[in-house]
Amino acid sequence: MYILQKATHSEESDSMEESRTDDAVYASEVLPKESPGALALSVGRAKQLISLYTLLQNPNMTSLGMSDLPVLPPLWARCDGSDPQHTCWIGAEPLKAGNKVPGLNIYLVSCDGPTADKTCFPSLEQLKMEHKIRHHSSVVTTKGFARYELITVAAIEDTIAESGSNIYVDITWNGVEKILETPPAISAATLNIALEPGDPRSPVFQLYRELQLLLALAEGLKTGVTEWPEPSESESALKLVQEFLTDLKKKLDGDYTFEDKNETQKIQCDTAAVDSCIKSIFGERGDLDFTGQLWCKMKSVSSYQELIDCFTLVIKSLERGEIQPWIHQGSSSFLSQLIQQSYHGKIEDVSLSDITPIQMLLEVGLEKMKKDYVSFFIGQELATVTYLDYFISTAVELQEQVHRVQKLHHMLEIMVSCTGLLQFRHEHLFPLTQICMKYYKENPLNEKHVFQLPIRPALVKKFYQNDLPEVWRVEISSGHGQKEVKTTWQVSTNAPVEHGTSDNSGFLSDSTVNGSSKERLYFITMTQCSQVQFT
Repeated sequence: MYILQKATHSEESDSMEESRTDDAVYASEVLPKESPGALALSVGRAKQLISLYTLLQNPNMTSLGMSDLPVLPPLWARCDGSDPQHTCWIGAEPLKAGNKVPGLNIYLVSCDGPTADKTCFPSLEQLKMEHKIRHHSSVVTTKGFARYELITVAAIEDTIAESGSNIYVDITWNGVEKILETPPAISAATLNIALEPGDPRSPVFQLYRELQLLLALAEGLKTGVTEWPEPSESESALKLVQEFLTDLKKKLDGDYTFEDKNETQKIQCDTAAVDSCIKSIFGERGDLDFTGQLWCKMKSVSSYQELIDCFTLVIKSLERGEIQPWIHQGSSSFLSQLIQQSYHGKIEDVSLSDITPIQMLLEVGLEKMKKDYVSFFIGQELATVTYLDYFISTAVELQEQVHRVQKLHHMLEIMVSCTGLLQFRHEHLFPLTQICMKYYKENPLNEKHVFQLPIRPALVKKFYQNDLPEVWRVEISSGHGQKEVKTTWQVSTNAPVEHGTSDNSGFLSDSTVNGSSKERLYFITMTQCSQVQFT
């Protein structure tokens, strides 16, 4: 697609303009997407350039010697909205018939607003009549589209997440009956989820903090500099490890009294401070081995020296035979190897210098966190071990293992949010899990990616039935095949273009309805289509 806009004035652009001889293309630039700094053309200039483009595509203009010209990409011109209709785009898209162009569709897009005055909205009948007159059509069909945000209306304690997270539903239906109507029950709906992990209100926020330590350790291995996260515990990691080893020694000596069951539970549930609303689906792991429990104590480590001191205590306890810790079968971390050696009364000399302690803690954390995620997805019957194998594989380097654990955490946060905010059950979580896992087996981590799940509108209707849509659109069509033409009318809370409108997206006006609730400000966008036939 070609996009026309005003040239930006710089030394480079000035020299380029001097070398251009064709006045018709002096302002053309090929852009992959809208640029916030784009300078729009006047409507008159845009129409002139679109007319020249149309002439080039017309096979009947033999005098121009353009009969063998290939089909050009669509051409769109940014407009400054200075005309009475506030035109913001004019576009031309060729109709194709093999290698020939029998005609073009010409589009005019206008935008007005924002406004809270719904009395200025046309009726559906007015839009239909305008379409019929313009296209000399007697029969039209209508298609509706509505987008509702769900995360804001379903958020805990009516708070709005201050992040890039968003959960919204897109609904389409045929046979629109009136402007801004609520979608009927037979509509087709798609749930869209874009979730950035790290919300402090999330039931798995403590697990997210553990992940941050894991990432800091992985980065430290690469760069040699470790940025220690803010400790989550008030007590130092060294003190917690000392107490932990002392308790294990007492157990081995036989003089340990089982008075405080809460301490055992604290070790087991240290993986996450689980909210009551989510506890049923993200329970505590009760099978933490020695390395898993050690990670829970050392996750508050705040310096390289403290890290060395903690591991020195552990290794000395192993060498002296003061503890005989239990570890999971198949555990492959370096610390696990030392523990296995200690069973036979002798362990190799370990130099706790350079990156060795960083790598030891990273390996321990990886193993523990992988088991956390596996426990959730298998426990909730959302995936099998075989399907999770890609995410927990030890056959790849440590950095890649950390990258895949990040993917697991992103998926976990999505499932927890859909359960806590939208009250999704297994029948909805299972297909969503498969969609997320398929994406992450083929793509790198992308916390801004929008995951899509087809659903029935009834599943989320209670979250939007009394709310106004973020976007509402009606598409009026007539004709068939290449002779089909459309008129689109839309209202949206966000500005539909980046140029020519003030950024009042999401604002509420001070006007009230019945003296109570506030009205939303809407931008009004109209797209009209005209067809030019060459044959």
